[in-house]
Amino acid sequence: MLPFQKKLTGAFYVVLGLPATAMGFGLSIQIAVLSWILRTKYGLDIHEIGIVWAAGPIAGILGQPIIGWISDGVWFWGGRRRPFIFIGGLLAALSILALPYIGLIDETLGIGSIMAVAITVALTLDLAINISFNPTRSIIADVTPEGEPRTKGYTWMQAISNFFGAGAYLISALLGNYTLIYVGTAVVFLFSVIPMLFITEPHEPEEVESDEVKATKTDWNQLFKIYFAHAFSWVGIQTMFIYSFAFLEQRFEATDADVLGSIIGWSFFILNGAGAIFPIFLLEPLSKKIGKVKTHLLSVASMSLGYFLIFIFVKNTVMMYAFFILLSIGWAAVVSLPFAIMTEKVNKKRMGFFMGIFNLSVVIPQLVSSFVLGSVIQNAGDKGIVYLISGISLAISAFLWFFVNEKSPHVK
Repeated sequence: MLPFQKKLTGAFYVVLGLPATAMGFGLSIQIAVLSWILRTKYGLDIHEIGIVWAAGPIAGILGQPIIGWISDGVWFWGGRRRPFIFIGGLLAALSILALPYIGLIDETLGIGSIMAVAITVALTLDLAINISFNPTRSIIADVTPEGEPRTKGYTWMQAISNFFGAGAYLISALLGNYTLIYVGTAVVFLFSVIPMLFITEPHEPEEVESDEVKATKTDWNQLFKIYFAHAFSWVGIQTMFIYSFAFLEQRFEATDADVLGSIIGWSFFILNGAGAIFPIFLLEPLSKKIGKVKTHLLSVASMSLGYFLIFIFVKNTVMMYAFFILLSIGWAAVVSLPFAIMTEKVNKKRMGFFMGIFNLSVVIPQLVSSFVLGSVIQNAGDKGIVYLISGISLAISAFLWFFVNEKSPHVK
């Protein structure tokens, strides 16, 4: 174990956050590019794009718990999480590289269906991200003590991830989505592989825990409350990610492919750019003062407000970008604090499995957004309904977080 890991230095937290950053970068590329390229290059309608987006979450429903369960009990290539991060990173990079060539792949293989190839590529990308996301988050719990150090691990993870995610959208806005694809392929692969060479995994997660924490059992009652609260957050967020292009096409008459791609790029650049600041400078200190659950609840509520404001007031891109700064507080919280909260309520030996189960509160909402809300938005006269749905979902989530306790009691 290297000294910076023993001492839990800032450099260690940066390195520890890079594998999750790789997967976040891949997800940013998927968000920026997938709907855009399917709409502008291949002419798919809103409902068909929703179906393509649904392919990955279907695989993730089984993929994440299974990968988590396996990674809890195996050891090869020097770790439990490391092998899956390596494999997932490689597959994600290759899938990203395939995005501009969906048509060519279809013609070369003689499949005769853009939809079939698009679903296959999206499925492989999302499955690869699922394979890696679980271990990249589980390893943070494996190598950090419970409490403030672990909260720091997840907030730093998300600050770094949001910083690079913002970079992804900046590349999209300034240099175009094709440049983003090629840069992203390299970033995802390198950030998945290199950092793991400097992190030593313990054979047992309890090596970094106190005796009191070792005895902690899974609090299923609280766990289910977290799952439901988190799920409603993701219904709104996934709806924003998948269907924002429909809102932009109508509200701003952004039907030109480059203009549409640029607005999407700048919007999500702001979401992640501001979101890179909030985890360390707002969420972490506020969590110390009032607790992680209350901090998260307030952040989710602020995101709900932002969605409603966009639905009611936004008439131009300047207003859109301004409200996305408000959204970034909730975004920074949703992708960091629930992990720190959840890991305090489960059996540490089964962290990978529970992290996989936790992912169901992300992928099931994406299926709802894809299969149910896609048709609703397709048939709605006012595409502003995208942000109305998101606002309602985040408001419900904030309400449900009222019922989550700050920390489970330790069972001795």
